[in-house]
Amino acid sequence: MNIEQLREHCLAKNKATEDFPFDDHTLVFKVLGKMFALFPLKKWENGEASMMLKCDPDRTVELREQYESIYAGPYVSNKHWNTVDIYKGELNHNFVLDLIDHSYDMVVKGMTKKLREQL
Repeated sequence: MNIEQLREHCLAKNKATEDFPFDDHTLVFKVLGKMFALFPLKKWENGEASMMLKCDPDRTVELREQYESIYAGPYVSNKHWNTVDIYKGELNHNFVLDLIDHSYDMVVKGMTKKLREQL
């Protein structure tokens, strides 16, 4: 699994866009202006592939207890976001794609009715 495959999956989501709103090394994917995935590119360059994904708070705890590769990360709310390390090899490709889908769905679920209608 490489960053291009994950990038393509993120951009295939309805109304998804990519941006660098913070700096030139943090790739952010958004749906209608709301973040659902962050990729710290410097880590990818160093072979430490990781991303930050939104998650249901109950599932956040469950995933952290179940997988060493999923943990609280810096710069985001640890209640609603997980850091997902891919480089450890613990997580299979389809599971990682499911985590991205869940993140996207969580963001859409939290939108106003007016925004959801735009999808």
